[in-house]
Amino acid sequence: MTEMTNTFTLDGKEIPFREGETIMAAATAAGVYIPHLCHRPGFKPHGSCKLCTVNIDGRPSAACTHLAAAGMRVESETEALNADRRALTQMLFVEGNHICPSCEKSGNCQLQAVAYHLGMSTPHFTHFYPARDVDASHPDVLLDRNRCILCELCVRASRDVDGKNVFGIGGRGIRSRLIVNAASGRLADTGLAVTDRAVAVCPTGALLRKRDGFSVPIGERRYDRHTISDVTTETEEERPRHD
Repeated sequence: MTEMTNTFTLDGKEIPFREGETIMAAATAAGVYIPHLCHRPGFKPHGSCKLCTVNIDGRPSAACTHLAAAGMRVESETEALNADRRALTQMLFVEGNHICPSCEKSGNCQLQAVAYHLGMSTPHFTHFYPARDVDASHPDVLLDRNRCILCELCVRASRDVDGKNVFGIGGRGIRSRLIVNAASGRLADTGLAVTDRAVAVCPTGALLRKRDGFSVPIGERRYDRHTISDVTTETEEERPRHD
């Protein structure tokens, strides 16, 4: 194992890192939370959600893609950065149909937990209320595009881990949407299995296991009991599904 002899400072704290490690990976290993949605340990950095943008020696960059370097000074928890993150999160809420009180993922939803962490109490922007379809064709998995934030985690998981390439992103700009790689466009006509990594990796309620709803009551779920910054060093595999 590579010796961690180099460090950089993150909000004044010394963070050790290994050669070739990103700022995000090093911070997470040190138990320091940097807000993010499209990032996941074990997946190639994507850098699309921009929530993890930090200031590196005064210049903005994504913590999930920027490699750590000795002596760099990184700022994350600043008023300006968190205001930008809050605005991005507010836009994600209004661009989709995220009705948290009626969502099965409430309390286990990373988007919701990030919003709480950032102090988001209102959507701020006008809701778009886009027309998005629900695909209930699969016997074991529900696809609800109303909750999709286009993080592409399911796309990457299906392609790189499951080896099935079930999902993709179609369209451009505001018309971008999660698509299913089947001639019919139906989830039932793919090789997706309920045990696939692509199902488990979704940070919101876009992909849900059927017949599993509310097995743990709201109020006793992961982010009901712990803030997202408290569980930052854990991966999804290391946690119980509804812890």
